[in-house]
Amino acid sequence: MSMAAGLETLQYTFVGTRHSGAFAPVLVGVVGSGNLEVLLEPSPGSNCRFEVQTSARGFGNIWEAVLRDFHARHPLAGVAVAIHDMGATPAVVSLRLAQAAAALP
Repeated sequence: MSMAAGLETLQYTFVGTRHSGAFAPVLVGVVGSGNLEVLLEPSPGSNCRFEVQTSARGFGNIWEAVLRDFHARHPLAGVAVAIHDMGATPAVVSLRLAQAAAALP
């Protein structure tokens, strides 16, 4: 976890079982007040890596819980997930992640 320029950066890695193979990057959402964008990109290996940049500092435990729940439902492997957040609620985070996962092959 690191903090710079008003944002907190959080990183999480989970081992996945659902390989999507090659795919074009997937972008959903928009960075704005109370919203976020999610970018999925192919990544080597069996892990699903999450990097969260958020303006809401101090909520690492909440982020981990939301991402663990998502990954339990969508055990992606070989995927890097970048999240740029401007204060989205956990429900919005879950919605955007589900939208991105639905766009994968």
